[in-house]
Amino acid sequence: MFPMNAALDLLQSVFGYPSFRGQQQAVVEHLAEGGDALVLMPTGGGKSLCYQIPALMRQGTGIVVSPLIALMQDQVDALREAGVAAAFLNSSLGADEQREVERQLLAGELNLLYVAPERLLTPRFLGQLERTEVALFAIDEAHCVSQWGHDFRPEYRELAILHQRFPAVPRIALTATADPRTREEIVERLSLQDARQFVSSFDRPNIGYRVGLRHNAKRQLGEFLQGHAGESGIVYCLSRRKVDDTAAWLAEMGVEALPYHAGLDAATRMKNQQRFLREDGVVMVATVAFGMGIDKPDVRFVAHLDLPRSIEGYYQETGRAGRDGLPAEAWMIYGLSDVVTMSQMIAQSESADERKRVERQKLESLLAYAEATGCRRELLLGAFGETYPGPCGHCDNCIAPPPTWDATVPAQKALSAVYRTGQRFGSGHVIDVLRGEETERVLALDHHRLSTFGIGAEMDEKQWRSVFRQLLAAGLLEADAEGYGTLRLTAASRSVLSGGRQVKLREDARPERASRRRRDSKLAANDKSRGSSLGIESWEQDLWDALRALRTQLAKQQGVPPYVVFHDATLLAMLRAMPANEDELAGVSGVGEAKLRRYGRDFLAVINAPA
Repeated sequence: MFPMNAALDLLQSVFGYPSFRGQQQAVVEHLAEGGDALVLMPTGGGKSLCYQIPALMRQGTGIVVSPLIALMQDQVDALREAGVAAAFLNSSLGADEQREVERQLLAGELNLLYVAPERLLTPRFLGQLERTEVALFAIDEAHCVSQWGHDFRPEYRELAILHQRFPAVPRIALTATADPRTREEIVERLSLQDARQFVSSFDRPNIGYRVGLRHNAKRQLGEFLQGHAGESGIVYCLSRRKVDDTAAWLAEMGVEALPYHAGLDAATRMKNQQRFLREDGVVMVATVAFGMGIDKPDVRFVAHLDLPRSIEGYYQETGRAGRDGLPAEAWMIYGLSDVVTMSQMIAQSESADERKRVERQKLESLLAYAEATGCRRELLLGAFGETYPGPCGHCDNCIAPPPTWDATVPAQKALSAVYRTGQRFGSGHVIDVLRGEETERVLALDHHRLSTFGIGAEMDEKQWRSVFRQLLAAGLLEADAEGYGTLRLTAASRSVLSGGRQVKLREDARPERASRRRRDSKLAANDKSRGSSLGIESWEQDLWDALRALRTQLAKQQGVPPYVVFHDATLLAMLRAMPANEDELAGVSGVGEAKLRRYGRDFLAVINAPA
């Protein structure tokens, strides 16, 4: 047993935080006492501390399985700055450097060692682990185990060997992206049936969500970035060509923008990634090849110029904004051409038919989210099995409700057609019935004889698909969980069919619609009323700039990204607290003992300099 305050003492003295957040303390204590855990916590929720502190409390070295080199480098830099003996083993190290890390491991000199799953699973490394004392195993980005996920890594499925080879060593699996289906897969594949599950809210309250139809992508993006001048952000595009074009255009507009995609050579990708991590105000324009494991906390926005593939992908990508807990924005524009492109990519992939069905359903769910009229946060969290007591008051639909139309009759027709066809078919077949299409399947099933056959002929297929997506998003229909797209009525459907509930759906928002322009103006006015994205007042700006400049200078001297010295959240706390001496600076969240000794005098000199 550890003393009750042991974990809190480490949190304060090493990491500089006054208290744990949410379920952090319960996870830390459970793992420190030798229990296995599955932790689902949103990005920026402090997952790393859940295994870093137990590794410091227990005898031996904590082994952290991480999928990406960039993530390892950042975590180790931050730990070393905090005075923790940490290292990583990956292909970026030379042979002599790797031998030195292995020597430190076998000598018991490391508190934490980060390693890729491919390296961990080699007989040589497993043999080394058997010759040393292992404090715990932490499996980060555990959703990579899921074959249905967007970041599937086959090696993750072999990590169950840790339980077989080291049954007495506690294990913790962590992820910020896991719907109920993925959660079950993690438990099964990693042999965590007896692990205690810690499921935090997936909500990221500091992120504001905005979604709109694309009509002039460059002009829309330019207007959006006006509210984020000088801030770091990510712009996601579907194609490499669009990445290059957008990055070049932004650079011409005076934005510090860099491209990132798999078509660039490795040296260019690495150089651009390092600039994004180590410089303030850089905007990365990228395909989804960029991002997983990026630990940069001060990303103030994530913009999508095309639809991602799924709600999970969207949630993870937008979750790279605002990891420091300060205000951030997730902004997306899309066109129906995105749906066609994504559908073609799925159809042309070499995946099995079952996987293609799942991917098509995921795409439909994301489009339903984009077209929804209700609170975006409520819908987004609902996709992860979480009930959010909305509205949030912070997304575009809450701030400026979109124009809607009374779709009660079409909704009743759609629900009736689902019921009459036996609740055994997807939207495509039901739409054929509604539109009176005498397809081979409709005729074979005698569905042309149903009372609902042809009652929706006044609407085209595209309109009906939008209706069905919005009914799914509103909870008036549900799709099967196995990916076949079969539609079923819900308990809420009954009141619509009986005429007791009105259904309002989003209008087809064309660019020239006055209603859309009025809504955009209202959103823009709301954004301006928020002032600076971090709430920096004009009279604070000079000191804020000076603190950031000092941080950049010290980071260059140390050879680390600026946020490894201090997060924006810590600088903002300094700005507001105006500490006069080291004792007062020690009370600022994020200032641990090692950083106080190393940087305290420099920051106090800037804070207390004569005006």
